[in-house]
Amino acid sequence: QVQLVESGGGLVQAGGSLRISCAASGRTFSSHTMGWFRQPPGKEREFVAYSRWSGGRTYYADSVRGRFTISRDNAKNTVYLQMNALKPEDTAVYYCAADEGSGSRRSSDYEYWGQGTQVTVSS
Repeated sequence: QVQLVESGGGLVQAGGSLRISCAASGRTFSSHTMGWFRQPPGKEREFVAYSRWSGGRTYYADSVRGRFTISRDNAKNTVYLQMNALKPEDTAVYYCAADEGSGSRRSSDYEYWGQGTQVTVSS
């Protein structure tokens, strides 16, 4: 079992930056792929980025590539999402998730989920 708790969301102006965090507890964090998803208002949950547990490979959605960076600190059992050049369309509830596999863009592949943190980007 893995417990995930997100933090760091808030209100930011377009063009600004924000870093959100996800603290994990429970089973070995370092052996899980960690992903970030988001759910904009009135829309379905969508993939943002993931970080594989081995090799450090990362993968991003086209909509955020070059602006967002996922990183993880296995010693602190924490994964981060640094978001730069934010746009109003980035407004969403952001969720972190853990997957025992090698990395996926499908939310159904992730076994554990946090409660989400709201990010609002004003124009």
